[in-house]
Amino acid sequence: MGEAELIPARIDVPSDPSSAAFALVAALIVPGSEIVLENVMLNPRRIGLIETLREMGADIEIRNARDNGGDAVGDLAVRHSALKGVDVPPERAPTMIDEYPVLSVAAAFAEGKTTMRGLEELRVKESDRLAAVAAGLQANGVKVEELADGMIVEGSGGSGVAGGTEVLTHMDHRIAMSFLVMGLATRASIRVDDGSMIATSFPNFETLMQSLGAHIARADR
Repeated sequence: MGEAELIPARIDVPSDPSSAAFALVAALIVPGSEIVLENVMLNPRRIGLIETLREMGADIEIRNARDNGGDAVGDLAVRHSALKGVDVPPERAPTMIDEYPVLSVAAAFAEGKTTMRGLEELRVKESDRLAAVAAGLQANGVKVEELADGMIVEGSGGSGVAGGTEVLTHMDHRIAMSFLVMGLATRASIRVDDGSMIATSFPNFETLMQSLGAHIARADR
C-alpha cells in the first residue's frame, strides 16, 4: 500500500464542554449575567452538565445547532437563573464526570438539596475531588454531606453563600477553577491556595473570565 500522503486541510475544532462549564456556571450564579458561548461541542455523551442544569431551572438556550465533522455543535446563550436542587441520575455520571466540581458550585446557590451519586471515579482523579469539593464548600458556609460515592449539597437559595476563605486545591486544576468561579458570586471573595496548575488544561482561563467581567487577580502573600 505504501506510505500515506497527507495533505493540508482546514479543521474546525469545537470548544470543549468541560472548559465551557466554568463560564456557563459563572453566568448562572452571578446576578445580571448574560453570555453566549460559541461553537461548543454538544455530543450527547458530553452534555450531562447542560441537561442537569436545565433540570435545575437554568436558562440555557442552544442556538445555531449544526453538524461539524459528524459531531453536534452549537452556541449556548446563558442567563443568570434561579436554580433548584435536583437528584442527578447516577447513570449520567459518564457524560459529565469532570464537571461535578463546578456543578457542586451551582448547587450551592440553588434552592434545596442536590444529590449526586455514582462518582467513585472522582476519588482517584488529580485529587480526591469529592473530598476536596466537600471541604471547599463547607469552608465557605455551604452544608454538604459527603458520601462514599458522591455528595448531597444543600443550596443557599436566595440567602447567598458566605465565602471569605482560602480553598485548598490539592494541585487540582478543576478544583481551583470551580472555586474561583464560586468566588464571583459569594458575599466575600474566595482565594485558592494555588492556581498555577490551571495552565495544564485551560491556560487562558483567567483572561477569558476577565473578558466576561470577572475579577480574578493574583493574591499577594
